[in-house]
Amino acid sequence: MYNIGIDLGGTNIKVGVVDDSYNIIGRSNIKTDLPRPGEEIAESIVEGVHLACKEAGIGVKDVNSIGIGTPGVANRDTGIVLHSNNLGFNNFPLGKILGEKLGTHVYVENDANAAAFGEVVNGAGKGYKNVVVITLGTGVGGGIIIDGKIYTGFNFCGGEVGHTVIVYNGRQCSCGRKGCFEAYSSATALINFTREAMQNDKETKMWEIAGGSLNNVDGKTAFDGFRAGDKKAIEVVNDYIGFLGCGLTNMVNIFQPEILLIGGGICKEGTNLTDPLLKYISEECYCIDPNSSTKLGICKLGNDAGIIGAASLYTL
Repeated sequence: MYNIGIDLGGTNIKVGVVDDSYNIIGRSNIKTDLPRPGEEIAESIVEGVHLACKEAGIGVKDVNSIGIGTPGVANRDTGIVLHSNNLGFNNFPLGKILGEKLGTHVYVENDANAAAFGEVVNGAGKGYKNVVVITLGTGVGGGIIIDGKIYTGFNFCGGEVGHTVIVYNGRQCSCGRKGCFEAYSSATALINFTREAMQNDKETKMWEIAGGSLNNVDGKTAFDGFRAGDKKAIEVVNDYIGFLGCGLTNMVNIFQPEILLIGGGICKEGTNLTDPLLKYISEECYCIDPNSSTKLGICKLGNDAGIIGAASLYTL
């Protein structure tokens, strides 16, 4: 049996044909080409589905279901994207339009939720029913799986973990609030911390690492300085891990998942990141039995998580 997963992004529409073993046997990638009407985006999705099926050597008629992970708020019961600022969707019946064009049932879900579900279906969360996934990128995204189901709240807006506050009246967040988890623990936040530290210390090795320019600073710069023993870089990394640990501990205390997974490019730092995080969480979290405490892991599906999760939405 084949199912199709679609990762609908602001830049690209990524389509994958997924088999029963969660292998992606056919792919396509089409530019989203924003801004343009939703109907035109739907036509591009249809094109991407046919291209992926062709590469897989099957026809659309051979597909059991199609799942889509979209930015924004999606009503998975109706297939309507209630709002997506990135795509310009407002109460857009994406599922119905695609279902009519492709002749199969289409499931629509928030993209972060779909990616989290992918990790549970065949990634680092496989075998667990209660999982929280936190992605550290431009912002802080997340997906919450309770008893094997995606949790979205009564209005499909649940799971916006990046916009929980960890510093009262702290740094301005893009959402309008101050002190959000995202403002302190995203890759963007780490870059901002690094640049500020460099501006305050012209002798730090991070200047050399960044080629003498603040424009070259990325999520690795501070960690590279950390490994080189640079004092200012060590301060940046320790502060960042402290903020991240605070936010993650909140997730543990609220949900007490079996496993908490983190994803994003920063996770390539491996044990330099996870060891101090695990220590922080174990010391700060509310857990009366250390033998039944939340595990910490790293997502392993990468960019395929959204496709695999979307292709598996029919199981919910």
